[in-house]
Amino acid sequence: MEFRVDRAVLAEAVGWAGRVLPARTPVPVLGGLLLEAAAGRLTVSGFDFETAARIETEAETAVDGQVLVPGRRLLDICRVLPDGPVSCALEGTRFTVEAGGTRFGLSTLPREEYPALPVPPEPYGSVDAGAFATAVAQVAVAAGRDDTLPVLTGVQLCLEGDTMTLSASDRYRYAVRRLGWKPEAAGADGTVEVLLPARRLHDVARSLARCDRVGIALAPGHGGLIGFDGGGMRAVVRLLEGRLPRYGSLFDMAGAAVAEVECGVMAEAVRRVAVVAEANSPVRLDFAAGGSVQLRAGEGDDVAAQRLPAALDGAEEASVAFNPGYLLDALNSFEAPRVRMQLLGTGQRALLTGVAADGSGGAGDASQGTHQHLLMTVRQLL
Repeated sequence: MEFRVDRAVLAEAVGWAGRVLPARTPVPVLGGLLLEAAAGRLTVSGFDFETAARIETEAETAVDGQVLVPGRRLLDICRVLPDGPVSCALEGTRFTVEAGGTRFGLSTLPREEYPALPVPPEPYGSVDAGAFATAVAQVAVAAGRDDTLPVLTGVQLCLEGDTMTLSASDRYRYAVRRLGWKPEAAGADGTVEVLLPARRLHDVARSLARCDRVGIALAPGHGGLIGFDGGGMRAVVRLLEGRLPRYGSLFDMAGAAVAEVECGVMAEAVRRVAVVAEANSPVRLDFAAGGSVQLRAGEGDDVAAQRLPAALDGAEEASVAFNPGYLLDALNSFEAPRVRMQLLGTGQRALLTGVAADGSGGAGDASQGTHQHLLMTVRQLL
């Protein structure tokens, strides 16, 4: 095996495939990256049994072949190589990397012990890459991190007609985002629901964001796998079993007071007053019909407060309290300049919806309210 490729191209390929390498593994070969050179192409693959990442790029291939090398070590080498062409070759059981007079030698891993990469599912449709990455980031913040409850660590992806709905919940919050997508396979205009690991999906979507479109692939009956590809990069992710609780009734906010605030200003104020709050202590929001909201946090002599402009409808006043971390996650996930907050009261639900600069969006505007974030308020106020 022998090939020649530009350093930036090699570093990008190794970095993409290396995203799936486990930090620690009892199976040494899973820490390896599989390099395949043939017919003027270099393919780099990584696999940890949950996600397979594969990228293909152009290269000068003098001798075709395959080699399995320690992935993190190769990534470290790529970071320090000088710019310019890189020559790589397999010499017996050693893999050499040479550029600009610098030469590295790497031990290889047993190729025959490396597990077979999963067969990619069939193409199903595609979605705008940037919009998909944004949508995944907006809902992934609400996914749980407790691996003993794997269903709650996932993002549910629902494909129905030409609409994609992404949702995630950790029981204390529930984020939903809708966007358009393009069904392309026969029968793809039906309804499909699958559950993916949130961290994996977020990483894949973010790294494919610079592509024009992201292709989505599904096996018949789902087959336990979903594929994403774009720009010569491909990832196959193993699905989680189960589904999230349905959110329809949770998002019914009949009788709620409705407040509207500047999203960025509110986020900065929450961040500021929460400095004095002890761990898990809430931030209290007191809305008044006069057009303001006061934020308060802390207790005793260690307190902070800030008043902001706010509109309130449906009540003379409303007081609620939130976990400041959850509230910040929700506010920071919105792209809209303003956010509408439907409030049922202490210890109950609050629904946040983005509002465009022209006032569209929010409650009752299905065409614009494509991103919604439900939070539980704290039962006891400060």
